[in-house]
Amino acid sequence: MDLRAALAAHRLVAVVRGDDPEAALRTVLALADEGIELIEVSLSGTDALTVIERAREALGPGRPLGAGTVLTAEDAHAVHRAGADFAVTPGLGAGMATARELGLPVLAGVMTPTEVIAARALGAEALKIFPAAQAGGPDYLKALRGPFPHEPFVPVGGVDEAAARAYLAAGATAVGIGSPLVGDAADG
Repeated sequence: MDLRAALAAHRLVAVVRGDDPEAALRTVLALADEGIELIEVSLSGTDALTVIERAREALGPGRPLGAGTVLTAEDAHAVHRAGADFAVTPGLGAGMATARELGLPVLAGVMTPTEVIAARALGAEALKIFPAAQAGGPDYLKALRGPFPHEPFVPVGGVDEAAARAYLAAGATAVGIGSPLVGDAADG
């Protein structure tokens, strides 16, 4: 999967997490039915690996499906076995390195210029500014784009419709949106 091209083409990653695995699965399938191409199931949700497995089975092999909050090497192996096509991390660590070793493209969480440089050196296909709202919002993205004008940034965290428009106008490749997009659908 060419994650960078998919992000540039679709501009949105829908983030699904919740306490109810059945509701989370229904949310993933509803998003896919509505034409959302890039969906991430966060491992912070209850029984997320089963949600990923069942979503992969329902969506088939041609539909991109990501796994988020990939923290450890064990997480990376588990999401790979579950059928994820890409991994999303909140930072740089063993989850990112192992995902890359397994051939999964990674949207790696970064906050600082040093982390941007490190993520790219480690092979991240795209860079998740997280938590974007707390980092300074679209103004922070504009500042990062100064030294990194060609990096594929994806702000995540506190992104709603208005913020999404502002981030995209500031040069984001795509945005990640969770609860503002799906509301409490994944929680029951």
